[in-house]
Amino acid sequence: MTTPPVLLITGTSSGIGFSSAIAAARAGFRVVATMRDPGRSGALDEAAARAGVDVDIRQLDVTVPESISSCVAYIRETYGRLDALLNNAGAGHVGTIELEDLADVRAVFEVNFFGVVALTQAVLPLLRESRGRLVTVSSVGGVVGQPFNEAYCAAKFAVEGFMESLAPVAATQGVRVSVVEPAAVATEFVPNIGLDALQSAAGTPYADAMSAYLARTATSFDPANAQTPDSAAEAIVAVLTAAEPPARAQTSDAARRFAGMKLADLDGSAVTSVTATWVASA
Repeated sequence: MTTPPVLLITGTSSGIGFSSAIAAARAGFRVVATMRDPGRSGALDEAAARAGVDVDIRQLDVTVPESISSCVAYIRETYGRLDALLNNAGAGHVGTIELEDLADVRAVFEVNFFGVVALTQAVLPLLRESRGRLVTVSSVGGVVGQPFNEAYCAAKFAVEGFMESLAPVAATQGVRVSVVEPAAVATEFVPNIGLDALQSAAGTPYADAMSAYLARTATSFDPANAQTPDSAAEAIVAVLTAAEPPARAQTSDAARRFAGMKLADLDGSAVTSVTATWVASA
């Protein structure tokens, strides 16, 4: 009997990580689904039961070194191998630097960049042993800088640079590296941060631009317009299971169009002419 490949996923309490855990289990992975607060695991347990699959839910905070080492030790002791990592955990942040506390900017990098780097470093010995896969959920915000997302996009740009640089080095050890870039996905990720951002800009020169940006964002992330988490998860599992995984993949046609605009925009004018409309007052 063939042993199923073991996949570690971060940030599975909701959204893309939640859907990816179920989709990957259906695809035949033994999924170790992690979240900062396992007290939120009820919904994932129920979804797995409905899907007729098992997921191994574990605690992991990618910003805490002891949490990372404990999780990796558990995987080695329990399964003796790790075939793939899906770096998915992340945190949104809306604001602009003149109004920001630098501690908040650093916190964005701790979750979205340094957490990815730290966990990647910790699991690479296991992935070398299995000649496995390293897949990281970035964003079209890792390709195109977006208004009021300075810290978030900077962290995602850093993730993309890190993974693109690591890819050929990891390949010498048999490890395939990919980044996956969703566009708008209908999750709790963005709506939960809009109110704080609006309040932070109130009474400042940025208030009108922030209002325009948030109105546009609400429309983009409306379930009627945004990609579903299940659809994004399907694209991620396709990368995890591809015979020749791409170094970069988008999860939707919208993401492909948006990322493609930047990749062909040598002087930056195409991007800035589009994003300027996002902050224009009516």
